[in-house]
Amino acid sequence: MKKVPAIAEPGQEPRLYRVVAARIQDLIREDKIQPGTRLPAERELAAKLEVSRASLREALIVLELSGIVEVRGGSGVYVSEKAAAPSDVPEAGPGPFEVLAARRMIESEIAALAAKNATDSAIDAILKAVEEMERQHDDRASNENADRNFHLALARATGNTAMVGVIEYLWAQRGSLWHKLKEHFQTEELRKQTLIDHRNILAAIASHDAPAARAAMRAHLERVTRTFSRG
Repeated sequence: MKKVPAIAEPGQEPRLYRVVAARIQDLIREDKIQPGTRLPAERELAAKLEVSRASLREALIVLELSGIVEVRGGSGVYVSEKAAAPSDVPEAGPGPFEVLAARRMIESEIAALAAKNATDSAIDAILKAVEEMERQHDDRASNENADRNFHLALARATGNTAMVGVIEYLWAQRGSLWHKLKEHFQTEELRKQTLIDHRNILAAIASHDAPAARAAMRAHLERVTRTFSRG
């Protein structure tokens, strides 16, 4: 059987989504799943491959970006014409759920530190970003930019400039996999709840309540993770 090309350079650990994506390609060939055919449901496929739904979803997204499968919202995942030939799975940086896990750990503590250290002007900057998100709710690009400004304003409120660099780095990791995942699985309910979450984070910081700020940020990022990984 013809094998999928190597998914990592010698001595390097491959990204999990690349491993899972290669296994899905093997499955398509071994089970002779024809182009245009729907793959098994995500829950069934995750169980068969013995991986989490989140890891499976990342792999399916990278295969979609490679043209191997087509994700049809509300219908399922279908094999495309290109799936007949083995294809190298592209390196697309950290997977979206890796980034979210890092953000839960780091940004929860940033929120707590911001609650301890935020000046009145820093709180005003956070409020300005929240209000801009609310105004730009229907403009996706402007809304996302305001979202970025919110998280950067929190980092600045800590008084530690290194934290700003950390948030800029994490935001830069939201690459093609993140945007395609968001395109398929972000809901209007999540978008509205994000505004509520941001208001809750702001309220905790304005009250200088570090435990509440930490909990509010963690709840927010856990909500995003659940929405993007559930079926």
